[in-house]
Amino acid sequence: MSIPHSQDSSETAEIGDTATEAPQTGHKVVLGVPAPMKLDSGLDLAGFTLAYQTYGKLNAARSNAILVCHALTGDQFAAGRHPVTGKRGWWDNAIGPGKPLDTDKYFIICSNILGGCMGTIGPKDTNPATGKPYSLAFPVITIGDMVNAQKLLIDHLGIDQLFCVIGGSMGGMQVLDWASRYPDRLFAAVPIATAARCSAQNIAFHEVGRQAIMADPEWRGGDYLAQNTRPERGLAVARMSAHITYLSETALHRKFGRALQDRKAITYGFDADFQVESYLRHQGITFVDRFDANSYLYITRAIDYFDMASEHGSVAEAFKGTKVRFCVLSFSSDWMFPTYESRALVHGLNAAAANVSFVEIQTDQGHDSFLLDIPDYHRTLTGFLNGAAAHRGLTAK
Repeated sequence: MSIPHSQDSSETAEIGDTATEAPQTGHKVVLGVPAPMKLDSGLDLAGFTLAYQTYGKLNAARSNAILVCHALTGDQFAAGRHPVTGKRGWWDNAIGPGKPLDTDKYFIICSNILGGCMGTIGPKDTNPATGKPYSLAFPVITIGDMVNAQKLLIDHLGIDQLFCVIGGSMGGMQVLDWASRYPDRLFAAVPIATAARCSAQNIAFHEVGRQAIMADPEWRGGDYLAQNTRPERGLAVARMSAHITYLSETALHRKFGRALQDRKAITYGFDADFQVESYLRHQGITFVDRFDANSYLYITRAIDYFDMASEHGSVAEAFKGTKVRFCVLSFSSDWMFPTYESRALVHGLNAAAANVSFVEIQTDQGHDSFLLDIPDYHRTLTGFLNGAAAHRGLTAK
């Protein structure tokens, strides 16, 4: 069975366009033509749209490209001004001139993942067979499907080998899949705050979020867009639940403690008495303005299914014979992807005789540390990329 997608117009960026030069919608390309892309579910995806953004310039040798893989709620607008929220991109502190992902030296590519809702085909897009949004008729996808779509983009851009693939959280899972699936197509890999499989705890949190969405009466069995409504309350609760896992208890206490929100005494009611309650509600409300509820279902399910040992027999077997240079990073206060999971990944890479460095960054900021400007973290990124670039003889020109 083939899942087609129609696109009225396609905008393909010139290689080297920057965020400030690109249109607000970003760049789009139609992939899976003429040969459809085979999904892990067994279905084919043909003629689908993938949205992406680039920063910096591709050198003449086409050897300085870094693919940045975004996490669950991210998108292709990693740096610069986000066209929807108006805020800085989710990794703006790391991408740009003189920053760890130095755009004076590297050509940065970031694509919206398969199943996303910022231009790449997903459940909110129109199903040409019905003329209505795919909704739950969209095929279930995996991390591997996301990577295969990215690989088609890299082929489209004419890049034989990426200098590096980098990403945190779910983005780190994509990095690992890239290094296992296409080891000859990347020189270095930086998986950050991630693991070689999704834990039972994370599956549990994902299920709470999914059930919150599906319990919202406005979800309408997933058909909310065709019925001109949205499950905003359910999606907001899903975001609130997930956001708690991104922080640490220490960070929450330091930021909020038991401070009251715009009042001097508790109200003996269920308004947001505490600042932490108000904060979570704000996170939920702002999230529904930029994210699609069905995309949330599909992407969290893709994370659930990720398990390199199950797929390959062992983590070591997944990377057997690899020549990719790895830098694995974890954060001491991350309880979503604890350091012991990174150590297990490193042990698997060591068993595969891979070239691997490992650093645990000491911080009390929790899982979201991978998004923050933490000096030791950024110095580690810069040092590894500089060393890998020197080893490869990489030049920007």
